Amino acid sequence: MRSALAALLACGALAGAALAGAAPARGAQRAEEIAPGVEYREFDLRSAGGVAHAHLISVDLNNRHVRVGLLHPAAVAARGTVSRMADAQGAVAGVNGDFFHISETQHPGVAATGSAVGPEIAAGRALKAAVPRGQRFGPALPPGATTEDVLGVGTDRTARLDRLSLAGSVSTPEGELTIRGLNQYALPVGSVGAYTADWGSVSRLRATCGTDSSRRAPCSTDTYEVTVRGGRVVATADGPGSGAIAAGTTVLVGREAGAQQLRKMFVGEEVQVRHQLVAASGTAYAFAVGGFPVLRGGVPLPGLDHSASAVRSGVGIAGGGHRLLLLALDGSPGYRTGLTVAELAATLRSLGATQGFNVDGGGSSTLVARERGESVVSVRNHPSGGAERAVANGIGVFAS
Repeated sequence: MRSALAALLACGALAGAALAGAAPARGAQRAEEIAPGVEYREFDLRSAGGVAHAHLISVDLNNRHVRVGLLHPAAVAARGTVSRMADAQGAVAGVNGDFFHISETQHPGVAATGSAVGPEIAAGRALKAAVPRGQRFGPALPPGATTEDVLGVGTDRTARLDRLSLAGSVSTPEGELTIRGLNQYALPVGSVGAYTADWGSVSRLRATCGTDSSRRAPCSTDTYEVTVRGGRVVATADGPGSGAIAAGTTVLVGREAGAQQLRKMFVGEEVQVRHQLVAASGTAYAFAVGGFPVLRGGVPLPGLDHSASAVRSGVGIAGGGHRLLLLALDGSPGYRTGLTVAELAATLRSLGATQGFNVDGGGSSTLVARERGESVVSVRNHPSGGAERAVANGIGVFAS
């Protein structure tokens, strides 16, 4: 394992040095095996803004005793630190995940949900779908990217970049409605969204605020909610509610045209709700997390930002989808210059990745791994905020 990663770093440094704007790995200072098939390494990187310090977990997916999964708190609308989520789920290492609904200043009195921007799949089960593009948090997306972009590992144990779209419907004796949201903090204008026990207890009001093109737009004044249990409508309300949703229960939230459709339903009416996340590639995923692509086929995507340096986290796919590289920069004061998104792509390429994915950065960038002989993880980088930030999700590495 160690010799394989060393070869990747050596070859990657040569490839990166030949690429304009690259930040090839150099000066590796520490390497250790976390578990068979899982290695931790830290090293310095050159960037236009100075020297950055990187922390890297290399994961061999060919090792049948190793798997990658979603780190997540008890609910979609909740947050937890990477270390706490990793320990709760028994991960040996991990890195922070998707951008998320971190604050809610435009709509006084409306709670921030802490929910991720993009889709989530955990242990093969879809937890949520993507919010509209105009409702996302995070840096500008590169051309062609969407909030449906994911990094995932299929049931075939192969990592890929893909897109996950929502397919869902509400069937009644009178007809069928399309579901355009699943456990997400923002619904498309005029739509109906489904909320399950996975959502948690946070108010669903935020789902009806903003528009498809503006997170700051006012909350809708035309909303409605229908609760379905056991195949029948059991309650209705004039607006989104809050509180935990019981297992086996689905709450339908509508805004504008969606609200008008839900108002036609009545208590006791038979209703069938279906929803699933569909991959553009047709792959069945065991795990998926949102973010945006920065590297495809070994080539950085056009239009990546090359001006704003920041502490960043990213994921590279190497070895034909059988090796994952989890990268997080150090946020200590001596390395605050960080990398641009373009430099992140070049760095992942220099490490041997052919596909690259950007996840949340800044104060969210956190990489954890167990020390030898320990049963809990340690934070290996220095989060730029001085302490771990609670985040929506993460990428966990599990070893048996």
